[in-house]
Amino acid sequence: MAASARTKDVRKIPLLAVSYYYEHSRVEIPPGFSQRLKLYIFHYILNLGFGLAQFFDHVGIIPDVYFLRTLMNLVIPPPLKDKHLIIKDLRFEEVDVRIYQPKMSITGQRRGIVYFHGGAGQFGSIHAYERTCRYLARKSNSVVVSVGYRLAPEHPYPTQFEDCVTATVHFMRTAQDYGVDPSRIITCGDSSGGTLSTAVAQALGNRRDLPKLRAQILIYPYSQCVDFNLPSYQQNKRIPVLLKERTLYLGLKHLNKDLSVMEALFKGCHIPEDLKPKYQKWVSSDYIPHEFKTRGYEPSATHPFSKEVYTEVKSMFDPVYSPLLAEDSVIDRLPEAFILTCEYDVLRDDGLLYKKRLEDHGIKVTWCHLQEGFHGSVFLAVFGGIIGFQSGYKGLQEISNFLRLM
Repeated sequence: MAASARTKDVRKIPLLAVSYYYEHSRVEIPPGFSQRLKLYIFHYILNLGFGLAQFFDHVGIIPDVYFLRTLMNLVIPPPLKDKHLIIKDLRFEEVDVRIYQPKMSITGQRRGIVYFHGGAGQFGSIHAYERTCRYLARKSNSVVVSVGYRLAPEHPYPTQFEDCVTATVHFMRTAQDYGVDPSRIITCGDSSGGTLSTAVAQALGNRRDLPKLRAQILIYPYSQCVDFNLPSYQQNKRIPVLLKERTLYLGLKHLNKDLSVMEALFKGCHIPEDLKPKYQKWVSSDYIPHEFKTRGYEPSATHPFSKEVYTEVKSMFDPVYSPLLAEDSVIDRLPEAFILTCEYDVLRDDGLLYKKRLEDHGIKVTWCHLQEGFHGSVFLAVFGGIIGFQSGYKGLQEISNFLRLM
């Protein structure tokens, strides 16, 4: 980088600092939240990481995605050895996996859980989710396969989905080698991993060469790209940790799309007129129960359709990316589900709408709603201490209870 360019970037540091402070100062912590200070501190640390990532990316030191991955691996220390589990790193065809097998002897075969980590297709890892997968293996006495799918941008979408399908199919075909009953395999994931969980379940629903999945577990999943102004998006737009703008920013980065279309997406300019009737059957604030609108909701104004924006983001309508938009014939073949939603999460209503879609097709849904939950609270719970939140502990317990019934 030339000296003049470096000088110009250095001069922008105060502007970036002011911008970071402004974004941080707009954050809202729910007034009735019992662990208010802890959430505020955690958000401050997280937002500092995002701010540093954007700055280093801006001045050309390191792309933001690589900085955040490195930071995540540094701040998450490896857990101690677990005397209750046999843990192995394997490859299912070309996909890295880590498998957790309980040592306790049982009569018969165990259930199997295929876990897809969160991270918007760009972050997260087997290492980051080590404690989560250990917890599920121990508490439910299950064999857990943690899938280390390849990440964007090095491996563009839909590589992440393809790796998850490959790993799941391989495990279903070889389940008995790991003491697992092939008819008791469950997909599970949080955030974008929850999206992958249901996308994989949809992809395998019509496979006659495989046993049917026993269940799908969706922990605060992203499910649709049609409406970014649902009640949960409006109510929780400034509540940590998944701010409204950050949600769409990460989603567009995952697809390698132009970030300049964000405002048009928030306005709904990306929905073609001929597709609106179809999507409104599944995505509408009318389907969100009234009790979830009491914190405030204003119907969005109508804005004209932009063919240019639609062309740019058309891949967002793929059911792999937005599983709520799958055809009825696909939904009909899905297994029962466990869906976890959080009150203080922009994606709350994505989960509620997917729950309704499944129930409308007669699919059994076990629903867990965390009244003080926020996006990421279940993931944080396994670390305990200063970043463990009570709502997250409750979520983990409910997931374990569901698994023990499978």
